[in-house]
Formats: sequence, C-alpha cells, structure tokens
Amino acid sequence: MSEFLLELFSEEIPARMQAKAASDLKQLVTAKLKGAGLKFDQAEAYVTPRRLCLHITGLADVQPDVSEERRGPRADAPEKAIEGFLKGAGVTRDQVDIREEKKGTFLYAVIEKKGRKTSELLAEFLPEVIRNFPWPKSQRWGDKKLRWVRPLHSILCLMDGAVVDFDLGEGLVSSNQTRGHRFLSPEIFNVTSFADYHAKLTAAHVMLYPHDRKSLIHAQATKLAQDAGLHLWEDEGLLNEVVGLVEYPVVLMGEFEAAFLDVPQEALTSAMKKHQKYFSVVDGAGKLANKFIFVSNMKADDGGAKIIAGNERVLRARLADTKFFWDQDLKTSLDDNLPKLNDIVFHAKLGTVGQRVERLVELSGYIAEKIGGNIDQAKRAAQLCKADLVSGMVGEFADLQGLMGKYYAQKQKESPAVANAIAEHYSPKGPSDQCPTDPVSVAVALAEKIDTLVGFFGINEKPTGSKDPYALRRAALGVIRLIIESKLRLPLFQLIGHVKTSHPLQSDINKEFLDRVVVKDLMIFFAERLKVHLKEQGVRYDLIDAVFALKGEDDLVRLLARVAALQEFLSTDDGLNLLTGYRRAANILKAEEKKDRPVTGVAIAGTLPEEKKLYELLCHIPTMVEDNINNENFVTAMQTLAATRPAIDAFFDKVTVNSDNPAERQNRLALLAQIRSTMNKVADFSKIEG
Repeated sequence: MSEFLLELFSEEIPARMQAKAASDLKQLVTAKLKGAGLKFDQAEAYVTPRRLCLHITGLADVQPDVSEERRGPRADAPEKAIEGFLKGAGVTRDQVDIREEKKGTFLYAVIEKKGRKTSELLAEFLPEVIRNFPWPKSQRWGDKKLRWVRPLHSILCLMDGAVVDFDLGEGLVSSNQTRGHRFLSPEIFNVTSFADYHAKLTAAHVMLYPHDRKSLIHAQATKLAQDAGLHLWEDEGLLNEVVGLVEYPVVLMGEFEAAFLDVPQEALTSAMKKHQKYFSVVDGAGKLANKFIFVSNMKADDGGAKIIAGNERVLRARLADTKFFWDQDLKTSLDDNLPKLNDIVFHAKLGTVGQRVERLVELSGYIAEKIGGNIDQAKRAAQLCKADLVSGMVGEFADLQGLMGKYYAQKQKESPAVANAIAEHYSPKGPSDQCPTDPVSVAVALAEKIDTLVGFFGINEKPTGSKDPYALRRAALGVIRLIIESKLRLPLFQLIGHVKTSHPLQSDINKEFLDRVVVKDLMIFFAERLKVHLKEQGVRYDLIDAVFALKGEDDLVRLLARVAALQEFLSTDDGLNLLTGYRRAANILKAEEKKDRPVTGVAIAGTLPEEKKLYELLCHIPTMVEDNINNENFVTAMQTLAATRPAIDAFFDKVTVNSDNPAERQNRLALLAQIRSTMNKVADFSKIEG
C-alpha cells in the first residue's frame, strides 16, 4: 500500500471557492481510483490561498487482475460474424469455449486483463482532472490555453516519494517541488512524503490545515480584544473568509478616531467587513468601540507597527466615506426620497418601486386592522419602508437597507413603532432570523411578502426546481412564520384574495388568471413550505396534507392545532383502528364510484342490530364533531370520532354491504358514505399514509 500526494500551486484562489475546490479535487480523483478498481484507506483534501492539496493513504500499488467473460454469436453463425467477435475480444478461435444453452450453442471468450500500475493510471487521468476542473469561474492568461481559477504555477505529484510523471503542457510538468509563503519563504524545496511536505510548509510559514488557521485567528483575536477590555464581535462568515486569505495568519489590532462613532455602528461594521475584512470589537454593553482587529499575512520585525499604521490609514479613508454618506443623507428626509422611487423599476410587469409602495401602504393598513395594530402607523411605515433605497448609504452598503431607513426615521422624529417597522419589514430573512413581534412591524413585513408572492405568481414567475430568483420560497416561509409565531388569526385565502383585487394586473385575462390559478397555486405553495417548516418538529407531511386539503382551512394557527390533535389521535389504538375502518369504507365507496354508480340517498336504521347501532350514532355524532371543530376543540372532536369505532368494527364484522337486496345495499353504502363525510370534517383521511 502506498501514499499519494498531489499539490496544485497557483496564484491566490478566491476564498469563497476554496472549500468546494478541495472537496471537488477529492471527489474527482477518488472517483477515478474507484472506477479503476483501486482501493485506498483514506483521502483528505486541504486548501490554502495558493494551493490545493490531496493526500491519500493506503493506496493499492497495482490494479487487481480481472477476468471478463463475453458471450459471442452462435457456433454456426456466419464466419464474418465470428471473426468480428474474435477480433473485438482479442482472442483466437482455439481460445473460445463452446457452450450448449436452451436457445442454442454459443461461443464464449474469457478475457484476462492484467492490472496496471497505479502510478501509470494516475499519470493518465490527472491531466484530464486538472484541465476539466469545475471552477465556478476560470481564466486563461497570456497565450496559454489552460483555464484555471488563477495562473497555475506548479504541480507536485508523488506516490511513495517517486514523482508521478505527466506533462500538462505549457511548461507545467509534475515534480517533487513546491514553495512556501510568497514573501517570508518563497524558495523552492523538494518533498519526499506528506509528513515531509507538511513539516517543510510549516517551516516555510504556511499553515496547511484550514481548521488550524481558523482556530489560531479566533483565539488571537479574542485575546487581543480581551486584553483591551473589549469583546470580539463574532462573525463566522467573515472568519471563514479571512481563513482563505492568509497562509500565515498574524492577528493585529488597530484604532480609528472616536468621532466616527457618531455614524450608526452597523454602517461602520459593514464598511470594515465589506471593504477591508476587519473584525469589529464592542464594549460590555455591546456598543461598538473605536478599535478593529485584522489578520495580516506577514510577520514583521517591528511587531506589526507599520502594518497597523497602514491599515489604520486605509480604514480612516473608508470610514470618512461612510460618514460622508451619512451626513449627506441626513440633509434630506425620507419623504423627499419618495418621488425617486418612481424611477426604479421593481419588475417590468409589476411596475415601479413607487407603485409597489402604494400597494404596501394599502395592504399594511388592511393587515394592521385585522391583527389589532395601529393602522396609521402601519401605513406610515409602509410609505417610508423603501425610501432608504435611494440613500447614499444603502447605495454603498446594500445589506443595510431597512436598517438605515430606521435611523433616518428616528432622525426625523417618526414614532418608534414606525422606525422599527421600517427596519424589520424584510424580516424574517431566513429560518434562523427572528420574526418581528410588534403588530405594526408584523403588518408591514407580511404586506411586503404577500405582495411579492401574489405579484410574481400572477406573472407566472414561480420557482422551478432549484431555481428561485425572486426568493419566493423564503417569502412564503416568512409569511408562515410571521402568522404562526404571532398566533395571528389571519386566513391565507382571505389575505391573498384581498391582495389580488388591488394588484396592478389590470387586464381581464390577468384577473381571470389571478382568480383561477394564482390563489390555488399559492395555497399549494404555502402547503409545501409549511411542510418544510414543520419537518424538523417531527410533524408528518401526510397529516399536514390531510388538514390543509379541507376546504376553507387556511387559518395556519387553527390548522396546526388540528394537525397536532390528529397526530396525537393517530398515536392511539383507537385512532389507528378508526383509520382502518375509514379506509374500508372509502375503498368500497371508491369501487362503486368507479362503476359510475354514485352513492346517493339518506341512510335509515336498516334491519340488522349492528346496522341500527351505527345509524343511531351517525344521527348525532356528525353534529357533535362539527360543533367541536367550530369551537376549535379538536382533541374532543377526535375523541368523539373514536366513540364510533366499536360500532364501525361490528358493522364490518356482521353486516354484508353488497347485499342481494338492492335497498339494503344502497342503505349500507349510504351509511359508509356518512362515515367518510363525518371523518373528513376533521381531516381528509384519504391523504394519511401508513
């Protein structure tokens, strides 16, 4: 068994591409090895800004020998057919077997293939892997034909210390050489094994393992902040990005003028993160401090003093720009920005952002009234919620939209409810994002998402497969979470219906499309999103379907209560037995309906005791079930249904439904139809699996 080492050394690989590139390299090479029948113990891929590395241990030295049996034509086939078979199999006539089978006598060739050396196979397929590497973006440089994410400089390729020879062309030949840190250790050195490779890289100021770089950066940044009496502002995304920017991390702290702290701290942290990849630090109260932490790729003799000074100078200019945007934006009010929204196209078929704001104002007021929020505040927040889109600050830092609107609203003395609603109207932005709780914020956030969904479904721009360019799945999940977490009694059908009547799809064709298709499709879409949302809570998909299928059941709070009651009911023996009875009744009725013999008429008591008992129960049970459902006593409704189980069991045991007497048969079918309709008042039991 052998050890294999591959390093692809290049200019700096974009940090966002590194993890996937390492995974792709491992997958592509190991797939080729497995396809060739070569076994190995373990494969690990590593990445730094300048190198992709693959290390495989316990790799077989040689392919296993294989024996392939190939059936040919009949023994009495034309000579040309036999010659073609022999030539294709690479054997002579005396090397084939003749075998008797049921369908005749056939020729068989047994082809023995001797396994090849692993190093030879590697040398054959590695150039193909490298040339066709699946970078999201790649480029050529100079007059070279090879496409790579950045200029590829060298290839280190060893198997048990020996070079796996191949020539990629354009001066790229595999070798046993690499080099260290770009500035601190740029010299070329030879490698004999992975252990030797790792040790020499470490000595050459390169930390190969990303998790080691990440741990070191976080630990040093945390300590620097603590030594200054502050706390590191945790940012996992930024930390992962910085790990991909340095091979030899040196963590340093700088300082900026306290006067910049007059600017909202989110704008300052965004400027530091977006432009410079700096970490923010805060005091014990969570307020931004006038210090920052950054990661250098250099070890300096002066302890980093010059590096710190240079970074402070650069950041000073960045923050000065940020303060300029803030000061300029404060010279105008949010109301002054509103006319500019008419110049921004939301979508060619859905009008401008200004027109959308008009819809949001009306819809936010409508929702606020329904959920007990302040109507005037909801309308005011909706009117201003998009006004910061034309501000200088949001133009520079798009991730601050909504939040900057809040700060501008506070400056112009809007009420706290209005200012907070402006900041929160995009929320929740994802499954881990918090939902707003104030009714004014909830109203505007709901309006923003419902308008989006109805609009894009109305122009038939629905998500397909993995594509969702307008983030409609996220919007639907946001609506669901806003309603459920605030326990809003706001029926979806009613809400969608209100939006479509005021939507700018004015033609008769579009109105008909909205009425017929959009509402139906959106309800199905919400059902699918609801399943996704409840998956982690252990709620079964089929139970959601069973309740959501009920006509008119679009109150999500009530729907979830019904689902919970149904799940609890079906966990009991009574529930499972009743479900079995339902299925027996439904299957008999389905068979009748397939024969174009619809079950009609009102059931009567019948002749047999079991028939009469079931009839008596069905005279009052449906009303009791319906009353409990109307009062939202869903558990009681289920228990009431369970009371019918003994009578249903006895009916199926003692009563022949398909009686020779047509009147008896029709009456018994009517009883089964009443069982089905009564149970379907609780849920559509036909959709329950298992």
